[in-house]
Amino acid sequence: MVFAAPGEALARAEEVLGDRPRALHASVAHQVIGIWQRDFGDMRLALSHLRRARAWAARAESAEREADVLATLGVALVHAGRTRQGMDALRRGVERGTGHTRARVLFRRAYAWWVLGHHKEALEDVRRAIPVLRQAEDVIWTARALTLRATVHLALGSVDRADADFTAAEALWDTTGQEHDKADAVESRGLAAFRSGDIPAALRLLDEAEERYAKLGTPTFMLNIRRCEVLMAAGLPVEALAEADAAIRALDGIGGQSTRKAELLLAAARAARLADDPQTAIARAALAVRLFAGQRRTWWETHARLVLIGARHAAGRGSGRLVADAAAVAERLVALGAPAAPEASLLAGRIALDLGWTTDAERHLAFAARSRHNGPPLARMTGWAAQALRAQAAGSPRGVLEACRRGLDVLDDHRMTLGASELRARATAQGAELAALAQRASLVSGGPRRLMVWSERWRATALSTPPTRPPADPALLSGMTAYREIAARAEEARMEGKPVPALEREQRRLEREIRSRTLHMRGEAPDGGDRFDVGRLLRRLGSDDGQLVELAVLDGRVQVLLCGRGRVRRFEAGPLAAAETEAEHVQAGLRRLAHPGAEARLPVVEAAGRRLEELLLGPAAAHLGDGPVVIVPPGRLHRVPWALLPSLRERVLSVSPSASSWLRAKETAPPSGGRQVLVRGPGLATGGAEVPVLADRYGGATVLEHDDAAVPRVLGELDGAGLAHIAAHGSFRADGPLFSSLRMADGPLIVHDFERLARSPYRIILSCCDTARFATVGADELLGLVTALLPLGTAGVVACSAPVNDAAVVPLMVALHKGLDAGLSLAESLRDARATQPADALHRATGWAFTAFGAA
Repeated sequence: MVFAAPGEALARAEEVLGDRPRALHASVAHQVIGIWQRDFGDMRLALSHLRRARAWAARAESAEREADVLATLGVALVHAGRTRQGMDALRRGVERGTGHTRARVLFRRAYAWWVLGHHKEALEDVRRAIPVLRQAEDVIWTARALTLRATVHLALGSVDRADADFTAAEALWDTTGQEHDKADAVESRGLAAFRSGDIPAALRLLDEAEERYAKLGTPTFMLNIRRCEVLMAAGLPVEALAEADAAIRALDGIGGQSTRKAELLLAAARAARLADDPQTAIARAALAVRLFAGQRRTWWETHARLVLIGARHAAGRGSGRLVADAAAVAERLVALGAPAAPEASLLAGRIALDLGWTTDAERHLAFAARSRHNGPPLARMTGWAAQALRAQAAGSPRGVLEACRRGLDVLDDHRMTLGASELRARATAQGAELAALAQRASLVSGGPRRLMVWSERWRATALSTPPTRPPADPALLSGMTAYREIAARAEEARMEGKPVPALEREQRRLEREIRSRTLHMRGEAPDGGDRFDVGRLLRRLGSDDGQLVELAVLDGRVQVLLCGRGRVRRFEAGPLAAAETEAEHVQAGLRRLAHPGAEARLPVVEAAGRRLEELLLGPAAAHLGDGPVVIVPPGRLHRVPWALLPSLRERVLSVSPSASSWLRAKETAPPSGGRQVLVRGPGLATGGAEVPVLADRYGGATVLEHDDAAVPRVLGELDGAGLAHIAAHGSFRADGPLFSSLRMADGPLIVHDFERLARSPYRIILSCCDTARFATVGADELLGLVTALLPLGTAGVVACSAPVNDAAVVPLMVALHKGLDAGLSLAESLRDARATQPADALHRATGWAFTAFGAA
């Protein structure tokens, strides 16, 4: 009962003790309270009750009862970090018990061996226990033993064996009322899904297990550790670090298990390392090493040392001693049979390369490279990274490119199992090193054309295919409806000057629920997709006499790849960091120019535009010709107002996340019928004054305003439209880019809503602030409103990257639509619309803030 209904079991045990029980019954009651305190409360109280349970068992002269209590006490002592005492108690329990009781004690000792990382010993004890438990028809303990054996198999990388045991255990749990153990079985299946590479299933199962535990009021520290692992593999290390640190605080607050604290510290260290926070990683890993060493947990201590060495290397502390330490960890992991051994060898090889120790590096990297053909995707990527570094050290650009290609192919297949666009984007971070190695090697061996191919190989790859459409999940749909209602109420209260903490808490809760459900989506099977073809791009550009400028970043400097007139040329521009700083200055200047009376800032902003051109285009600016220009910037430069750059101001100019994305947009056919949809949201300073003018221009356009501009109606009309114009307040969420929104009559229209469209509008114009802002994630990926639309069938978008003056937007938009009505593209219409506006600072800044994306 202490696992099936822990609260009830605790109350019953205290009731027994309050009734002057016999020695045998007192022993059981104290043991139950000890188990409850061990798993859900204070370890000191747990040990006190378990020692009393053992004393009462001895007084009852029951060897079987004493053996059982010794087993529980032993596990508690191990969790408290008193490893020698714990294993001694378990040994005495095995000696005292017989038959069925002894099998249960063996199971608990196997569990303790697993906690300590002694997997061989754990498998031996559980192997001895299972036949006896089965013979005794002890369903609950047999299922527990099978679950434990499966978990040990997973730790050793034997996924198939683990699956068989988990399946057998789950069949047994279905015949019992052990709700805690059933939740544990769901959690274990989540771990198995993760080990086999199915991250969406892992997240779904761990969330389901958490819901089950919550109903029981059970702490979830082991689940926290496992979810941290999955979040890190999904490219969400910042969230993993937050989860681990919160669990550590909760564990410290109840005086909980020392073993779990050490494991949480290790998870936090790994997450901090992946989040590029080496100092936090060093602090967490060093403490974990000390705790594991004191607990005599060699397996865990070795893994913590691996993270500590990696964090020190990331902090720039490379040395011969660090190479030796990494090599020693690798050898120890091999002896332990740990799947992480290649990772340690790769780290040793990296540090040796940094020091110029090529012979040592080759030895370590050769071992790590063996993992490239077997195991889960991330393990194979470790192997291909090692192989690429070997080839680089040997001076073989061809070998580097082949290893990088194979490694990125593995990651592509892995990413395509992820349905959520956020996960696809974030997962690219795991291939950033391979992409950088390939770009350097291609520059050395193949010149600009090959560099262009590799720049495209790793640019905006999350946009290469549409995300999986969210399922018709009633809970998800009702959650999104509730979210809109709460967000609308919160916005209304803010406008009235009322406090909204309760509404904001509920809004955050609903956001977590929506995001969680979308992360559960599985992707489609990989179909290979179209590989980027430079020749195809050049032919398409030649037909328009245009040029495409792709900006790659190598070793912190901007490389300009100028594509057009049948060739690709490379120019070197300035440092990326300086360009980013200048772009921020420009954004600040545009924000000021959005308000009347800031004319004095105009020369400052124009001067910043000239400096930006030098940093981003360099000598390439003189070779752009007279035709249209497509800019393909890296993710960190997508906030640049490109029309401000002197050589681009008077041009037909468009921006695209990648050359592949531009080609796809160029070849996208408009829908038949070409419906026009005009939407006017609430609260605009001008009331969306351009919408009535546009309604007169287009005649039969669908106009949605006032109560008609509600999210369900708007989405229904947008689906498959030829042209959409949305005048509504925009809000960009850097902390949750897929919750960036447009304000409709019933609340926010968020990116997650757009992903439900079967086909987004062929052309869409967003005449509101901040609609062209993005969050840069992964290797070079973008999350935001525009990037959600492009893979869903939209060929062209006009959006704004800065706050603008509402009144100045109206004439610009009217002029833009005049060009579209005359048969021009979005980029052509936007250029001509800028030229028709007054020359004052306010209107010029408004024109610069808008950008045409895509190719329609």
